[in-house]
Amino acid sequence: MIEYKIIKPCKELEGYIHFFWELKGGDYKVQWERVYPDGCTGRLINMGNNCLTDNGSISMAFGKTYIVGAMNSYKDSFIDAGTHLLGVCLKPAALANFYTYAPQNELTNETVEFEKSNSFNVDKIKINPFTYFDSFFSKRSKNRSNPLQPIINDIASDKGQMSIYELSKKNCITVRQLERHFKKYIGLSPKEYSNIIRFQNALSLIQKPNQNRSLSDIAFECGYYDHSHLVNEIKRNTGLPPSLL
Repeated sequence: MIEYKIIKPCKELEGYIHFFWELKGGDYKVQWERVYPDGCTGRLINMGNNCLTDNGSISMAFGKTYIVGAMNSYKDSFIDAGTHLLGVCLKPAALANFYTYAPQNELTNETVEFEKSNSFNVDKIKINPFTYFDSFFSKRSKNRSNPLQPIINDIASDKGQMSIYELSKKNCITVRQLERHFKKYIGLSPKEYSNIIRFQNALSLIQKPNQNRSLSDIAFECGYYDHSHLVNEIKRNTGLPPSLL
């Protein structure tokens, strides 16, 4: 079966990085592995066989480092016995703390090979990948404050249900400025990002074990108009009906 593990970063990186991760294909039969949007940007290195991603449109080669932009829809990668990927899940708008890079909306839904000067070191990753990641990002951290953090916190605390107008008013910023900052630092509009956070909240409730709540109840709690609205959002973000999640 597929082996997947998550490792927390060192304390000084906790404000910028959700986690490091490793995926191995193991002895499992070949399959498409689907990832749902979560509003985050990622970086990864391929330490195994060539791996198809972005629904088959991109082939990631051994030893190459890639940046993965924030997604507003699901993405499939082809996993087989020779697959071995290692990566980092950055917190929203955190990439700017480590790199000077193009506006993030240029990377939305894309997987792009990183320039060699900023790529991960294959030999050092082989020794101890997660210790290496801690060192790699600690050396590049600029300890910048995230200008969007208060707004990201508001969206998280309200589980994506606060309107964009309410967000802008609460944080003393115009809607136009809010749109510009989100596209630059996250790659999504504030509405897209809020919808993803609301979807993730609904998904966690649907997948919660030993709960017999109806989709209508979950839709109401998560701020959807009705059962059909929730089903449509689930299908748009996952490509699947709620019954298959």
